[in-house]
Amino acid sequence: MINVKKTKLNNNLRIAVTPMKSTEAVSVFVMAKAGARYETKSNLGIAHFLEHMFFKGGDRYKTPRDVAEAVDGVGGKFNAFTSNETVGYYIKVAKENVELAFDVLSDMLLNSKFKQEDIEREQGVIVEEYNMYQDNPQSVMYDEFQRMMYQGHPLGEEILGDMKFVKSTTKKDFVDYKKKLYTASNMIVSVAGNITLAEVKKLTQKYLPLKKNTKKNVAIPYKFPKTSKKQVKVINKKTEQAHMAIGVPTFGGQDPLKYPADILSVILGGGMSSRLFTSVRERHGLAYYVNAQNVAYADAGNFVVTAGVNINKTELAIKLIMAELKEITLSPVPAKELKKAKQAIIGGMALHLESSDTVANGVATQELLFDKIETIAEIKRKYRAVTAEQVQKLAQRIFKDEKLVVSIIGPFKNDAPFRVAQL
Repeated sequence: MINVKKTKLNNNLRIAVTPMKSTEAVSVFVMAKAGARYETKSNLGIAHFLEHMFFKGGDRYKTPRDVAEAVDGVGGKFNAFTSNETVGYYIKVAKENVELAFDVLSDMLLNSKFKQEDIEREQGVIVEEYNMYQDNPQSVMYDEFQRMMYQGHPLGEEILGDMKFVKSTTKKDFVDYKKKLYTASNMIVSVAGNITLAEVKKLTQKYLPLKKNTKKNVAIPYKFPKTSKKQVKVINKKTEQAHMAIGVPTFGGQDPLKYPADILSVILGGGMSSRLFTSVRERHGLAYYVNAQNVAYADAGNFVVTAGVNINKTELAIKLIMAELKEITLSPVPAKELKKAKQAIIGGMALHLESSDTVANGVATQELLFDKIETIAEIKRKYRAVTAEQVQKLAQRIFKDEKLVVSIIGPFKNDAPFRVAQL
């Protein structure tokens, strides 16, 4: 049973601890509400670049090698990530080394020097990271899909940012972004594993003595336009497969419709027995991968189908995908299929709960974005309560031709052939 214990320090830094006595490991997460959607046109990429720079050394661990050796030396694992909404830093170690994890994370986040030589070196690293993604057709296709879906909003920008800005970044850029967004009220320490709240509170007070802060970061809100029209974009590139994203706008992570939307994604493209996999891959042999996902940010979201298909049969693949989206609006999901989708989600949750780092990450994200943590029992109850009628009505609401956003990459000269298929 997962039982999250929470407290808040006098400086407004939140702490969430998930005791897991069945493991000897402890995962320490420090997460900030400082993701890419908090950037402006003038500093696109700063959130991700700053994440890299925190690993360059501080007072006690002066170089990237010192940081790495400290964690490697006790058999630990450490990493970080930048998303649209959050940036997370974590170390997973054996219980007896948990203070080391706090020490390393503290030195990184509080004492980073942002030396000019480190900045210049990392500029090259990030440019190469960007180049790597540009060589990946799936990444290029999906970035374009995001840009079309959230046009004109930070959610539509690439997390890696603008390479012109990256190449000109200065120490002041990092200091300013850190000062504005890495504050006590906009961060959380989330720890999962064989440890108590009292132990974590003591370590947090010792290693993360942040100044008191009451102002929470507020991102530019996003609202989808009331009127919309179908968008189709073809990226002409020599590829061996055509990669595509077909999606529609939905809603944020606190909307009750999130639960039927998640179930809808499993029914359509959540595994090898899903409708899209059966139709596009097994029945027609057009794709290696095809899946569906409900993506939910704090205040917006989208439902998206992605696939890599035979270049010569791309039009047929799109028609098949559209047919499956249409079909689910016309007929209620059979009871057996609905039950299987619910069991798949709930069963997947059980697997995730085995890992302390996954638990700590999930708890931190919920608390940071929504100021609350739903219990596992509550989440299961909400999935189990979803009806076939709710799934069908949701599909009817979101799967409309004028709402479609379609991004395709492949050796195609224009988008005309791909506008034919309709919902």
